[in-house]
Amino acid sequence: MVAVRVENLTKKYGETAAINNLNFEVDDGEFFVMLGRPGAGKTTTLRTIAGLERPDQGKIYIKDRLVNDVLPSERNIAMIFQNLALYPAWTVYNNMAFTLKIHKLPKEEIDKRVRDVARTLKIEYLLNRTPATLSGGERQRVAIGRALVRNPSVFLMDEPLGPLDALLRLNMRTELKRLNAELGQAIIYATPDQLEAMSMGDRIAIIHQGTIHQIGDPEMVYNNPVNRLVASMIGSPSMNFIDASFEEHEETATLNCGPFKIDVSRFKSTILKEATGTELIFAVRPEHIKVTHEKTSPDSVEGTVIMEEPLGSETILHVSVDGRTVKAIVPPTFTTIFGEKVWLNFDMSRMHVIDRKTEKVII
Repeated sequence: MVAVRVENLTKKYGETAAINNLNFEVDDGEFFVMLGRPGAGKTTTLRTIAGLERPDQGKIYIKDRLVNDVLPSERNIAMIFQNLALYPAWTVYNNMAFTLKIHKLPKEEIDKRVRDVARTLKIEYLLNRTPATLSGGERQRVAIGRALVRNPSVFLMDEPLGPLDALLRLNMRTELKRLNAELGQAIIYATPDQLEAMSMGDRIAIIHQGTIHQIGDPEMVYNNPVNRLVASMIGSPSMNFIDASFEEHEETATLNCGPFKIDVSRFKSTILKEATGTELIFAVRPEHIKVTHEKTSPDSVEGTVIMEEPLGSETILHVSVDGRTVKAIVPPTFTTIFGEKVWLNFDMSRMHVIDRKTEKVII
């Protein structure tokens, strides 16, 4: 069953459209991630679904019920904010029980729900403490617990892991995925972090300036981005983009990248059909470049090492190719020194060609 359906959703502030004609569905039990940079429209989308903002256009359905005119308290959703919004003077128990008390549930039912959720989240020992005495991870669990006790149809999470350190974020990503699998409720999760999006999302919606550019599972948006924006936002480190000119010959075709050329003869007909002109972009991810100390192929491209980023399991190598910086991922055992000559070998089965004018991915 579809948990949330958004149709032609638009919200403006003055003349500026914070979100513009959004359309998507989220199924029951799905972990749906909205990935976008700050100001992309993620928070406005969540607040509009929650009923905290009124749309200027479009419809919002929760469990097939049109909720445009339904009060936030009656939409059966729970929203978790980045700042968590816990009441500092109250105990964890009272923070979790507050909404249930407002709805005037029996005291026994409130107590059962709070303790059951606390047991699920492994925070039973925190119930009599106040938020000020808790760690960041513990406060995060309390905020999730306060949402869980309501037994909502949908969870809306607005960058909830942002304030946490790297290790806590990793642990909480695992915890949220576990809860999603156990509870079976839909989660719509907003983040600017592509690692969170890729590791947590069943599907990812890439949003920019209020518009969704692509929706798909992590593997699909990684391997088949529809445009330069999506290609740049998925993957770490980000994709290399090199300006190129398309050159057509009798039987062959190349991308002239300045210091080197790429043979694209097998894609010639596609480029001629899809490109708006000859100005294109050659794009390849750092993990799809092999670096060697010696020239191993006629297609090897010469470059100069300008920086290393050791990350333990791998190293990000920054290589200057005629003034253009290209990033490549190498094993930690691959050693170089500043200024050393190396050779780049592109995996042509994984490269992309982008129209420079439209920024659409052609190949």
